[in-house]
Amino acid sequence: MHIGHLIRLELVRQHHSATWFAQALGCSRTSVYKIFEKSSIDTDLLLRICRVLKVDFFKFYSDELGKIKDNVNG
Repeated sequence: MHIGHLIRLELVRQHHSATWFAQALGCSRTSVYKIFEKSSIDTDLLLRICRVLKVDFFKFYSDELGKIKDNVNG
């Protein structure tokens, strides 16, 4: 799972621009593009992103944990 890629895909799905996203997060466009490159992300920043895009990106991490648990128990 690459969280930055998932965030970028959601932004595109919602038809928002990087400029819009930067303004909503209160950061620069350059910072937004750096977010897209991240394979992991600070939880405070992820929470802000979840609120802006109205998507629970933490669920992706929970799903990954579920797969690990299934592999251990399987």
